Amino acid sequence: MHWLAAPSYALARLVLQRGLGAVYLVGFLVAYDQFPALCGARGLLPAPRLLRVARFWDAPSLFHLGYSDRALRAVAATGVVLSALVALGAVAAAPLWAGIAVFLALWALYLSIVSIGGTFYAFGWESLLLEAGFLGIFLGPARVAPPAPLVFLYRWLLFRLEFGAGLIKLRGDPCWRDLTCLYYHHETQPLPNPASWWFHHLPKPLHRVEALVNHFAQLVVPFGLFCPQPVADAAGAVVVVTQGWLLLSGNFAWLNALTLVLAFSAFDDAALGRVLHPHLPAAGPQPLGYAALVLALTLLVLVLSYRPARNLFSRRQLMNASFDPLRLVNTYGAFGAITRERDEIVIEGTLDPAPSHATEWRPYEFKGKPGDVRRRPPQVAPYHLRLDWLMWFAAMGPPWHHPWFLPLLERLLRADPPTLRLLGRDPFDGERPAFVRARLYRYRYTSWQERRQTGAFWKRELRSEYVPPLARDSLWDRPLEAG
Repeated sequence: MHWLAAPSYALARLVLQRGLGAVYLVGFLVAYDQFPALCGARGLLPAPRLLRVARFWDAPSLFHLGYSDRALRAVAATGVVLSALVALGAVAAAPLWAGIAVFLALWALYLSIVSIGGTFYAFGWESLLLEAGFLGIFLGPARVAPPAPLVFLYRWLLFRLEFGAGLIKLRGDPCWRDLTCLYYHHETQPLPNPASWWFHHLPKPLHRVEALVNHFAQLVVPFGLFCPQPVADAAGAVVVVTQGWLLLSGNFAWLNALTLVLAFSAFDDAALGRVLHPHLPAAGPQPLGYAALVLALTLLVLVLSYRPARNLFSRRQLMNASFDPLRLVNTYGAFGAITRERDEIVIEGTLDPAPSHATEWRPYEFKGKPGDVRRRPPQVAPYHLRLDWLMWFAAMGPPWHHPWFLPLLERLLRADPPTLRLLGRDPFDGERPAFVRARLYRYRYTSWQERRQTGAFWKRELRSEYVPPLARDSLWDRPLEAG
């Protein structure tokens, strides 16, 4: 079945496989480090509670067989090992069946984690990794000719990702239509990075150019992915450049890195061969059973694409939605609305058993989100600080809209070690505070002059009390519930 082969995309397959392995590696490392404290048996939103009420088909996960934090870490550690093997090229050199088994295991293990992660795993890049990873099962080793349908399916995924994001912006906030959204975005995005302050201070005409280029890259360029070469090469190059710009300007977990990986499906060997020179074995014919699997996959994706494709052209377009529980074919989008002001929750504690106006309140510092106005925003992507991201959302509404927030304060009153490890700095060095509170501040970037005079990246003003002081004594020293 030589007509299923795309021999001129061997390098693209190599980048797709290794890139997927690298992103999977980050995802499993994040789960190993953070999941027990966030969603473990004694986490802020315990996964066992969800497992008690959810059917398997509603939350497909191996953990329906039984959850424990030790089992979670074993799953994440297995994912780390397998994804590292993929990223290092072991799968490309392995037999066909071994590659299929490894990618199938990675997909099943990560789906098992995402399905029970609740709010802390409700991000579009989770579905993107699962969809791209599922297609990766069928990429095949280097000694077998790359399947042409897989090239198309990866481009179809990239098209939905980019075009969907472009449409959600065009239909959403008016600032995308008048090209002013970037006046605000670099300051109000969830987790600014070290360059975000400088991006924010670019001249406003350049911000308008940014918005216009974004519309071109997301609403026009994706159609070029389905054109013959060199048009597809050019479309892929635009995606690479624009995603690189986003990588430079903010922390969006592995969204931009994975989109960059997907963009390589647009480049043929003639284009990639100018910069990549790996030694690849001669690709032989595709086994009949493998070709049948690829055709079955293609038919499945085309059938499942009906609802995501219809959603693209719906007036009520959904953003980052899955239409099947296995997240095989999804719809994507980001920043349909842009916040104009940045509010931040600052959590503070004190050892004073009777707080007064003279009480010293010490702030807890997070790893990524703004706190200390003099601290330069850090670079954390492609790593994903899940609690920091949720803190950005929490500042947009009252605490009772976020069922994990009060448990977070409770854990801080207990000086709970797993919770404290999610933070950047514990002001009490493991000692239990007598009280904690949360206050809402309005944060703004300093100007060029203010930055020179104060050394600060932010200035802030108190807006309101978010949660009044909570006493350690109110816990009655009861143990944390397991799930």
